[in-house]
Amino acid sequence: MSVPALRPFLPADTAVLAAIFVASIEGLTGDDYGEAQQEAWAASVDDEVEFGKRLASGLTLDGSPVGFASLKGKDYVDLLYVHPGAVGQGVAAALCDALEKLAAARGAKSLTVDASDNAAEFFVKRGYEAQQRNTVSLNGEWLANTTMQKKLGEAEGGAQ
Repeated sequence: MSVPALRPFLPADTAVLAAIFVASIEGLTGDDYGEAQQEAWAASVDDEVEFGKRLASGLTLDGSPVGFASLKGKDYVDLLYVHPGAVGQGVAAALCDALEKLAAARGAKSLTVDASDNAAEFFVKRGYEAQQRNTVSLNGEWLANTTMQKKLGEAEGGAQ
């Protein structure tokens, strides 16, 4: 299956990307997070206006329309979500490849992400290394994640 074309986020994409965000959490995180944690996490997009502002505040790419990723500043992966129906089709890799190249072009020497437990293996396979474990409060629930970092320009994990 071919990887979807990537394009910059447009404000009209907000509702679709919010739906992908929720579907990803509901469909992919059940082994690592409880139902109350998933609900609290998914509720982060209940205010679509605020979610749209978050997407617009970084460099957000849309993998039309099965995934999206957002680079905050020049060196932080803020968001990377893929619809459960598109997992294993190269969407996350294409999005991550693009963010890594854009970050490097912006002068970043490394890229950092706070990876959910279910996403950590994906980032490890791409050359990210765990830096620290975190516990964050989100809508009244505590969720764990791992801060991971990858040095850019060294043995890139993605295809050219």
